[in-house]
Parts: sequence; C-alpha cells; structure tokens
Amino acid sequence: MTKTIKVALVQQGVWHMAKESMPLAAGYLAAVTREQLGEHCDVRIFNASGSMTALEMAVDILRDGVPDVIGFSVLGWNVRQFESVAETVKQANPEAVVVFGGNHVANQAERVLPRNVDVDVVVNGEGEITFVELLRAVVEGISYEKVRGISYRGEDGTIVTTEEQPRLDDLDVIPSPILTGVMPLVDEHGDFRYDVALMETNRGCPYHCSFCFWGGAVGQKVRAFSRERLRAELEVLAKVKAHTVVLCDANFGMLRQDADFIEDFIEIREQHGYPRALETSWAKNKSKVFRDIVHRMREVGLGSSFTLALQTLNDSTLDLMNRHNMKINQWRELAEWLAAEGLDCYAELIWGVPGETPETFLKGYDELAKHVSRIAAYPLLLLPNTDFTDQRELHGFITVRGQRDDFEYVLSARGISLEENMRMQRFLFWARLLAENLVLREIWPVFRAVLGWTQSTCILSLADFIEAQQSHPGATLLREAAESSTADPDSLAPALEYCFSTEEFAELVQQWWTTTVEPAAPVRWRWALHEVIRYDLDTRPLPEPARRGMADAELIKIDGEDHWSAKRTYRLDIPAITRSAREHDEVPEPAPDDHHVRLLYKHGFAELVRSTNHEETAHFVARSTRSPEPAFEAETSS
Repeated sequence: MTKTIKVALVQQGVWHMAKESMPLAAGYLAAVTREQLGEHCDVRIFNASGSMTALEMAVDILRDGVPDVIGFSVLGWNVRQFESVAETVKQANPEAVVVFGGNHVANQAERVLPRNVDVDVVVNGEGEITFVELLRAVVEGISYEKVRGISYRGEDGTIVTTEEQPRLDDLDVIPSPILTGVMPLVDEHGDFRYDVALMETNRGCPYHCSFCFWGGAVGQKVRAFSRERLRAELEVLAKVKAHTVVLCDANFGMLRQDADFIEDFIEIREQHGYPRALETSWAKNKSKVFRDIVHRMREVGLGSSFTLALQTLNDSTLDLMNRHNMKINQWRELAEWLAAEGLDCYAELIWGVPGETPETFLKGYDELAKHVSRIAAYPLLLLPNTDFTDQRELHGFITVRGQRDDFEYVLSARGISLEENMRMQRFLFWARLLAENLVLREIWPVFRAVLGWTQSTCILSLADFIEAQQSHPGATLLREAAESSTADPDSLAPALEYCFSTEEFAELVQQWWTTTVEPAAPVRWRWALHEVIRYDLDTRPLPEPARRGMADAELIKIDGEDHWSAKRTYRLDIPAITRSAREHDEVPEPAPDDHHVRLLYKHGFAELVRSTNHEETAHFVARSTRSPEPAFEAETSS
C-alpha cells in the first residue's frame, strides 16, 4: 500500500430530538477500518440529526477537507439528503469514491446507480468486511472486481455485481465501536451524548415476513456476539451513565444467551446504577426463555416495553404476510400474563395489507385495545427487497414515492380503494398521536367499560371535535397536521409538542368532554369520568411546568435522577378504576373519596417533546404515589 486516504462515514438518524442518535452502523465500519487499515485510512464519523439539512451536512463534511472515500449508511428517510451531499462531494473532488450501503440500497444497484451518477459503489448486505476490501482496493489503486458484495459501474458503463460476501459466523471479528472508542460517548460536559445507547447482541431473523427485509438477514440463521464482549460493552455504557439501552435485534428473548445478557445487565446496573432501562424488538414466538427473562426483569424492576408485533389480526392477511407460522394467535394469553406481571406492553399493527378492510382492521384494533391500549398502527410501505415489492402486480399496489424520502407509500391495493385508504390514514394519524404516543392513556379502558365506546370510537370522536373547531389555533394546527400526515410523516412531531406542552390542548379535551362525552354518559358516572380525564391530562409527560400551568411543581432527585413533583387531589382512585376496567371490562359504582397523590415526572422530556419514539416517551409519563397530606391548589389542575 502506497498512500493514506481520508475516509468519511455518514449516518443520519430519523427522530426529531435534541440529542444525537448513536451512529452504531458507522461505528462498526470505523472500528474495523482502523483495526485493519489504520495506517492507510484517516477515518471520521459524521453523525447528522434527523432535522439536519443536506447543506448543513455538506458544510460539516467539507470543513476538514474533501474525503477520498465517503460511505453513507442509507435508509429510506435519508437517501434524498445523501444524494445531494454526494453530488457536492463529487464537485469538490471528482475522484472521490462515493459508497452507498444499507437496507434501502442493498441489491438495488440497477435502480440506484443509473439515477445517481455521483454514486460509485453500492454495498449489498453485511458491510464491515466488504468496506475494508473496498478501501484496500482504493489504497492499492486496483480494480474492484475482487471486492465481494458490491455493485459498481464497469469501464463500459455497465453495472457489475461481484460475488456475494459470506455472512460472518463469528461476529466478534468486528471490533466493538463502544470498546474501541471510535464513537465519542460523552459530550463536552461529560454526560452521555446520545438519546439511547444502541447495541446488537445478535444478527439475523429466522422468519421471512412479506413486508420486512431486516438488513438482508431474513430467513437466516441467527448469529450472536459473545457474552464477554456484550458484558464489556455494558460496563462501558454504565460508566458513562447511559440511561436506556436499545437492542438492534430482531427477536431478543429467543436465544438462551439472551437470559445471560439480562443477568449481566442486572448485575452491572446494581454495581453502577446504570443502565436503567432496556428496549428491544422481542421474539415473535414467546418461549420459556422469553418468559423467564420477563419474570426476572420484573423481579428487579428493570423497565422495558414489551411488543406484541402482530401486524394484523386478520387470518387471510396473515397468510399473505407469511406469518402464520408464528404463534401470534396466543397474544391474548400473553397480554394477560404480561399485565399480571405488571409490565408495560404495546402492540403493532400495519394498515394497507391486501386482504384487510377498514372494518376488519378497526375490529382487530379494538379487540387488541381491550388488552393493550398502546397500539402502534402504521401504514404499509413497500420497501426494497421485500416480497410485497416483488409481487406488486399480484397485489395490485398503486404507490407514490415520497418527495422528502424514498419510501413507496401505498395509495390503494387489491380490495382497498383510495377513498378507504385516505379515511384510514386519518385514523392512523389520530391513533398514533393520542394513544400510541401516550397523550391520553386511562380514558380508553374506562370509557369502554362505562360508555361502551371502543378505543377507535373514542379516538375518532375526539378527532371529529377538534377538526370542527375552525377558529381555534391549536385545533387548526392539529387538523392541518392530520391532513398532511400522508404526504409528510413528520407532521406528527409538532402535533405531539402541542399536545404535551400546552394547556390549550387540555382545554380542547375539556370542551370535547362538555359537548360530546358528558351528554352521553350516565348521570351517576359523569363526575367520575371527568376525574379520569383530569388525571390523564395531568399525567402527560411534562416538558415545561410553566407552560402547563404547573407553577407548583418542584424539582427533586429520586435515585440520583431529577424529577418534577406536584401534588394533586382526585375524587377517586384513578389507577384502581383503570385496572378494573382493563382486567374485567367493568368498574365498580363510583363513590366520591378524596385521593391525595404526588405526581412524579422524570425530568428531561423537553429534549424529546417532538420525538415520535413512543418507547422513550413511556418513561416520562407521571407516576402517582399516595400522599397522606391534602394536595394544594388541586382546583387549578387541568
């Protein structure tokens, strides 16, 4: 090798947030490059936030000199930005090698390269070893023909695809970006700099769902990192006080080693106080290993959100999704078991799959909501390399490609008209805003038990009321966000900020109560249902107490973490009435009895208030504890 080259690795998160998203993919590439080609490659990671523009990224990258090789970790939400930055880099250095890798472009060279003259190479599949082979070819000035796992333009302009890069059986050959220090873990104040800490314990997924690609590892043997490596990573994250670890696994809780990971997590948390919470994509088939892990986490109070990744409750749709081999029909028993364990649970559904209708989807949504009210309901997107994309003619998909992203949004499909789809897109927006992202929580089971209103009925009733308020500024904001949600998925972010941050939203909900709900409620229940609404509005995650009319809130420390504390009085035990509604679908006759409580809100939600990451939001919903003394200024609560 005869020269040293400047290598830039670019990653961009999707969330709207104040903190960075941890650049784990770029970290892997940087770590393996430094280990194998450190003397010949000067590597730097450029980590862009979800709101960063192409202009800002280009300035950041070029500030320290033009790279010789620039690699982009491409996903559907950032490809447009990266195409612009690639064009700029080529202007500054026509000889620069521009590399696109990641789920959205793998195996897509026939589409990517012709439309992007500034992209030179597409990486197909697992990228660490391939990227090093490519860099070695650049340093030595030789042809790419022996670099496995890539597509590129040949000398005659035709697209050349090399032989496939074998997947790694031993994942530990990839140096850890957490242990090697290629990613800075703390900011200038010494605080953990990312919203959450990302880790992988394994790679691969044994299933082959029609809508999913999962890094090209669908239908693959699951390969695991060693326990020793994972424990060492947890130790480092604990010392920098990373609060939440999010695992980038497809089916955590499927392998026996996953229980070992939890034991190490618990032991390290007991020793250092961190990490304090774990989030992941849980195993689709809930085995004894999974249940043992859940029970162990419950024993030690380790927080997590457990996902029922159902996607649909319609049998014919399950067949099209290639998901009938999963034991998802046991979800009711599982949901009841998780509730008995006292653990948070949410579910996932996808609208727009052929075989589903608005009626069957809402029926499934409401049946699921009897057990799990936090339902992440998403529209179907056609993603590269999936069965649905390959079979688009069979299913009659009509799609439009995003203007700001590169996803294919389904407008209609066989059995689903455009009008039906638009009606359901509106429901998805309001369901995500109000239920999935925990703006309201307790009213869903209580209203179902007392009024007989399903969760979708409640959501659409409140949506109808808000959209009808033509002269209300906040209602206008929410209405316009709902109307633009199909074209602009980011419209949810400002809507969430409004709902969490303002008393105006509370006033809208109170007006809905007065005009719509109260007249439909039994007289003897009206005061009690109003208290449930008060409680829901009071316990929303708290970004700024002053904007929410909570001047009485005090900042205190609990287990070393800052919390806002406020006293309130309610005329009945809201958590108890909600439990009864969830577990028995009925509630005892209400009897007024003052309940003095202290509401505790984890501090720091101001940094996440525009985030659409409901798993993080769940940690900021107020906890209520009984207080022996009367609450003060209870009348001023929303």
